[in-house]
Amino acid sequence: MKALTTATLIAAMLATAPALVSAQESASPVGLWKNIDDVTGKPKALIRISENNGEIQGKLEKLFRPEGTDQNPKCTKCEGVNKDQPVLGLTFMSGLKKEGDEYTGGQILDPDNGKVYKSKLKVVEGGKKLNVRGYVGMPMFGRSQVWVREE
Repeated sequence: MKALTTATLIAAMLATAPALVSAQESASPVGLWKNIDDVTGKPKALIRISENNGEIQGKLEKLFRPEGTDQNPKCTKCEGVNKDQPVLGLTFMSGLKKEGDEYTGGQILDPDNGKVYKSKLKVVEGGKKLNVRGYVGMPMFGRSQVWVREE
């Protein structure tokens, strides 16, 4: 009887395992995210991530800034087409494509310093959180943030 119970439990676990894996694999970064500052631990912005022709891109929708400060500053340190553009509505993340369980090959702009970094994303916790990494050269040379899904 004990062997039958054990076999039943193992069969049930194996039957649900593919569903759990596919749910995590199918979790998409598309949607609204709140990024959490990796230094202060406080919310910094709301970001809308969309997909266009298989590429992931992100735009800034809202900044969480102290009252009395400019709520839509310009990207004064940016170069090229983003130079002096308003930060809200700025496409600051682009070119990411799905590769396994990550989105890689893209870039991310830090509007605070105007620098562009390579980037990669990974949806975790069943689509509730997003690990975002910006780096120079190799992924080990960079910094990470965890974003929380808003929708």
